[in-house]
Amino acid sequence: MHIGDFLDRTAISTRVNASSKRQALAVIAEIAARNFALDVGEALDALVEREAAGSTGVGHGVAAPHARLAGLQRMRGVFVRLENPVDFDAVDDQPVDLLFALFAPKDAGAEHLRALARVSRLLRHGDLREQIRKAKSADAIHALLVQDDGAARVPAAGTEKAGVSAGLLNLGG
Repeated sequence: MHIGDFLDRTAISTRVNASSKRQALAVIAEIAARNFALDVGEALDALVEREAAGSTGVGHGVAAPHARLAGLQRMRGVFVRLENPVDFDAVDDQPVDLLFALFAPKDAGAEHLRALARVSRLLRHGDLREQIRKAKSADAIHALLVQDDGAARVPAAGTEKAGVSAGLLNLGG
């Protein structure tokens, strides 16, 4: 499974204004409802319920909210870049400005977990996070996220022959 399998350009929003975690989740729910024919209230309730079980703020300004919803036939994603970071009770106590939300069918099993792991690994790369923060459009963010899920980034100096990408070298960033 690749990012492009569940993230459409139309489900990416840049320059989003939200002053709280709940407002950020509400924006995600609205985008999901509009793009995937979901009920906005059900989507928001599912995200809030999951967040109540424990924060999905994974660190470095990134959160990966997720929920299982009836009515979905396959995994879907929403990506939001906030204008100003918000408190998300993240593991590193840093506010969040990049949110990659996943919505899975109610009966999704391992696929849901594989998608979460893929998103987490991808956004672990500090150079990619900075490129996303500087990107000018949803199309640019989509291109960054789907480019071979980060494995095809420009190699760091001296690593071309070894086949090691700059993104793979910067795991904590």
